[in-house]
Amino acid sequence: MHPLWPDKPAAALALQTRLSQRVVARGAPAPALVAGLDAAYSRNGATGYGAAVLFSFPGLEQVGEAWAVCEVRFPYIPRLFAFREGPALCAALERLDRAPDLILVHGHGTAHPRRCGIASHLGVLLGIPSIGVADRLLVGEAGEPAAERGAAAPVFFEGEVVGWAVRTRAGVRPVYVSPGHLVGQAAAVELVLAMSRGYRRPEPLRAAHHCAVTARAEMTKR
Repeated sequence: MHPLWPDKPAAALALQTRLSQRVVARGAPAPALVAGLDAAYSRNGATGYGAAVLFSFPGLEQVGEAWAVCEVRFPYIPRLFAFREGPALCAALERLDRAPDLILVHGHGTAHPRRCGIASHLGVLLGIPSIGVADRLLVGEAGEPAAERGAAAPVFFEGEVVGWAVRTRAGVRPVYVSPGHLVGQAAAVELVLAMSRGYRRPEPLRAAHHCAVTARAEMTKR
């Protein structure tokens, strides 16, 4: 068992609780390079394909990509998702030619029962600013933001704001943005909107999803 990636839920929960104490949900980074991170899985869920796609910022030109294949050793447990997907994402990130100044993760950051979703988990482990962007809520409640692009409504959980429902495209369902690490809430929303160019998901995550799915297809053919 790797000390950073335990394969038993009890050990994972204990590690996540310790990491949550190190999360810093404040800051306003000005990145030059942003990496989007996402993963795909084999049909039986036994293999994960992690992808990291690097973009310039604010120009949003793709300047690098990498992917990695990992055996999945952790069961599907929504609130411990980092332990299932994290190893493949970290492996892909390590293969980039240049290190990003910010990582955008498909998943949650502080919008998590222990304020340590996959974006926070990776941000703390790597010591890099991170933001979580998820398709649906994991915890808490959010109002419906106005229909126009840029509208946002807070996500409340246990009496505090842990993230935001953000309309990245007019008339399309919001995404759920939360700080991962070393990024504040306002900065997280601002950066995600700056990286969204006409689609629901921001460009680095759209590219990372495509890269992960393509890697899975290529490896399946072999």
